[in-house]
Amino acid sequence: MSDFIGWPSAAFDVLLQLEGEPSADTRRACRRDREALVREPMIALLNVVADADPAYEDFSVWGYGEVILQAWQRQHAIVRMARNVELTVRFDLDGLTVALCWWYAPSPQIDRYRTAVAADGPGRRLVTILRSLERDGFTITGDQLKRPLRGSPPDHPRASLPRHKSLIASRPLGCEPWLHTPEAADHVLTAFTQLRPLTHWLQKNVAPQ
Repeated sequence: MSDFIGWPSAAFDVLLQLEGEPSADTRRACRRDREALVREPMIALLNVVADADPAYEDFSVWGYGEVILQAWQRQHAIVRMARNVELTVRFDLDGLTVALCWWYAPSPQIDRYRTAVAADGPGRRLVTILRSLERDGFTITGDQLKRPLRGSPPDHPRASLPRHKSLIASRPLGCEPWLHTPEAADHVLTAFTQLRPLTHWLQKNVAPQ
């Protein structure tokens, strides 16, 4: 069992020092505190999540040397659910954000996705799942073709879905006092549970294990 106790208030002080375009000297000076106050709590959080459900055991927490442009201001973690299907957790000055991402998909996955969307059963199920997530406060985004697929009726009830080359459902959990307590893990687990129907749909129809 992890010793996750939440993020300390000092974690925000570290991120504030890294805001904007910090110098290399500033980034080096903050490295140790960022590891202890920002990244290590994320590792502890993901261990709690994995303890709660073995389905979440395959996770990675980005290190300081693995970041992309300005990502030292944000701590990312991913939980791999299937190929190109990942739950993500982000900690930054706005608090926590959770998402399910089907992204960077190879062509065979995109073809399977479009076939599933076109079929009445899985296509209607996906619409139901996405509407439920939106009611729960999730935003549905993803890379899309600018035009409808050739042969796709523009008045089809699912006309926009086949245009997706990626699909992302994300929701900010905020920056409430619980962020500094073990309760933060409960909020992440709740969000993961809300995302489970979409996770299962993608695992079954797009990226089977």
